[in-house]
Amino acid sequence: MDEFVTVVDHPLVQHKLTLMREKDTSTAGFRQLLREISLLLAYEVTRGLELTTKTIDTPLCKMEAPILEGKKLALISILRAGNGLLDGILELIPAARVGFVGLYRDPETLQPVQYYCKVPNMLEDRMVIVVDPMLATGNSSVAAVDLIKAQGAKNIRFLCLLAAPEGIARMREAHPDVPIVTASIDECLNDHGYIVPGLGDAGDRMFGTK
Repeated sequence: MDEFVTVVDHPLVQHKLTLMREKDTSTAGFRQLLREISLLLAYEVTRGLELTTKTIDTPLCKMEAPILEGKKLALISILRAGNGLLDGILELIPAARVGFVGLYRDPETLQPVQYYCKVPNMLEDRMVIVVDPMLATGNSSVAAVDLIKAQGAKNIRFLCLLAAPEGIARMREAHPDVPIVTASIDECLNDHGYIVPGLGDAGDRMFGTK
């Protein structure tokens, strides 16, 4: 598409996403698929991590080998559904620092209401990856990034499973410096602000709630 949005079209990502979309997929199955797909998406969203080198001893000789440079990256989960992506990424990057932003969407106005925010320190020195399965209206995502920038973050990525064109446009308008990585750009939002065809409410499907 463009430099602002990257769609991860890897066959395994697309296959697992299809299984997640199916309404008969169980809560346990949905949760496991989300963990697996987040690992695959994490490869793409961390592509820009900076490397340096260090001298190591292999069994045969010394060498200058690549290693991550700088502060540990920070993962910020938009509660509650973001935690499903968080778990998988932490398997890949267990040393990452973790923060949480609690937002819920007012059902009448579709605007985000904040109820919690706790993030790692020194965000200005870290790559920050904000995770939320759904980029729908974009209102919650914009509000979360507003909060994270207010804490000093400058190098931010946004990772989601599904994005609606409306949410991408909202993010592009508010935070054009925050690239988006997603598994799919779906058709549109319905009258209730849900992504269509989508996969329903990611939090409800992950936790077995209604």
